Amino acid sequence: MRKNSIKNTRINGEIQRELSNIIRTELKDPRIGMMTSVTGVETAPDLKTCKVYISVLGNQEELKATIQGLRSAEGFVRRMLAKNLNLRNTPELTFVLDESIAYGVAMSKLIDEVTHTQEGEKEDEEA
Repeated sequence: MRKNSIKNTRINGEIQRELSNIIRTELKDPRIGMMTSVTGVETAPDLKTCKVYISVLGNQEELKATIQGLRSAEGFVRRMLAKNLNLRNTPELTFVLDESIAYGVAMSKLIDEVTHTQEGEKEDEEA
């Protein structure tokens, strides 16, 4: 990941905030899950392209359906973004599934299992 300028970091934040709002309030596609969030945005310095990292809580089918729904709505989302933000160029959006939250939840479950197992072993030793 390249180092962002202050301007680019500010634009990324504005785009992320606006995309979250658009996905939550404007999109009516039933494929897009209710638990969809924008976890990050990477905009090119020339504002031509933008990677949008999406996190979806649900099973694999819901993940795929949400990404398909967002990809089919890219044009609409881009128009809404252009309408709501005053940028020189409205970037072309690419939606990417961000699995870091799901990975974190899985790691948390594994840690809980290990600590639960260790507590059970300590109780057995004391008895």
